[in-house]
Amino acid sequence: MSRPYDQPIVDIVNYVYHHSLNQDDEATWKCARTALLDAMGCAIETAATSTECRKLLGPVIEGTVVPDGFRVPGTELQVDPVKGAFDLGVLIRYLDHNDALGGAEWGHPSDNLGAILPVMDWLSRESLSGRRVHDGPPLTMQTLLIALVKAYEIQGCYQMRNAFNAYGIDHVVLVKLASTAVVCWLLGMTDEQAMATISHVWMDGHPNRVYRSGANTIPRKGWAAGDAARRAVQLALLVQDGQPGAPGALTAQPWGFWERTFGEAGFLLPRPFGSWTVQNVLFKSMPVEGHAISAVEAAILQGRRFRQRGLSDPLKQIQRIDLRTTAAAFLIVNKHGPLHNAADRDHCIQYVVALAFLKGSPPEAADYLDKSPWANSEELAALRERIVVQSDPRLTEDYLDLDKKSIGAGMTVHLADGSSLPQILIEYPVGHARNPKTPAAVQEKFFQNMGLMFSATEISRILGAVQNPDTLISDFIDLFVQPPAKARF
Repeated sequence: MSRPYDQPIVDIVNYVYHHSLNQDDEATWKCARTALLDAMGCAIETAATSTECRKLLGPVIEGTVVPDGFRVPGTELQVDPVKGAFDLGVLIRYLDHNDALGGAEWGHPSDNLGAILPVMDWLSRESLSGRRVHDGPPLTMQTLLIALVKAYEIQGCYQMRNAFNAYGIDHVVLVKLASTAVVCWLLGMTDEQAMATISHVWMDGHPNRVYRSGANTIPRKGWAAGDAARRAVQLALLVQDGQPGAPGALTAQPWGFWERTFGEAGFLLPRPFGSWTVQNVLFKSMPVEGHAISAVEAAILQGRRFRQRGLSDPLKQIQRIDLRTTAAAFLIVNKHGPLHNAADRDHCIQYVVALAFLKGSPPEAADYLDKSPWANSEELAALRERIVVQSDPRLTEDYLDLDKKSIGAGMTVHLADGSSLPQILIEYPVGHARNPKTPAAVQEKFFQNMGLMFSATEISRILGAVQNPDTLISDFIDLFVQPPAKARF
């Protein structure tokens, strides 16, 4: 009898393979469809506007032809499913505009679509061409939504109480974990094969989050999730072809994952796997690191107050700006000194707050580029130095409270004449599940992003396909294919 796999590995496979989601729970399915559309809109936004990202796309060797390969949205490219997972993961994530979820670990659940969609599209095309007999679940919209909900849930449950960042491990380890589990299911692999594949996730080396931190923040933070999605697909295919797993990948001593990180206590999950995460993600209304969104909203409102008072010169008329925020924001995006690139700027809470205050509106992806006038603004740089960021215990407690899940920030502006603009406190920014403005904002964002490449008629077809549970995924992906001339660089 073979040795049983570590219990957390078994639990994930049991959930993915044997837990039935409530088909009558329309709230869950509505959130899943919204998450899918939001992520695809982010991918199109990136494909249409980022020359930097486009350089990362396509076959590893130029000119490689992949019959029945994944058709990369917003492009004319067709690649194998491993490279496809990287490409779509990069498109969804690169501009920091896709959904997010906070906890002891921060992350972006829609990153998992980078692995899910290319595998389903490739399997669909291979099945239709007769190259493959598919033994897994139907390659339809309904299956896609199930895979989405389950990947979101695995990542979300692990994020709540497990701080991988405390060991220098980047949060994309959970993209690799969740994506691996659902990809195995989609491929029609057995429970045993799925457990073997997940064991390889824990045996992998994991990215060090240095590329998201301080002066070392670089564009890799925009393609790290795509890299994790790529690895998830690669591991699944290796095991499907016969590679065995290591049942004690977590618990083995002295080299198991827990021995090197969390210790014998292992992982802590706040609840059994279900469908909570997809209903509680933060949909980003602006391309801003999630911990800074409330601060940006407060800055826009304070800037409006400032101008309503008849004031017009922030550098002469503002002494300092006090910003209370969460411990997570203080750790991740509180940054002083020179900012070296776009990735560095969008991970600086002082930069985005000063930008929003001066601009009077939310940051846009172009505002972070080296060529942006804001990146070279002496006024912005000077105002940034007057922003004092403090970690607030109550805001941190509410951020970690699963019944609240707020993302709080309070801003007070102290003027040179000794008066102040009273604190504005934002706890549930637009995009948060508790903010009533969220549904309309997410819809507006989707239409704006899709409008960069598609007509109203084409967008309508995409919306219709998402509503139809029997839509073939290859047909769905075909709706997103565009020649390179549509990209707006």
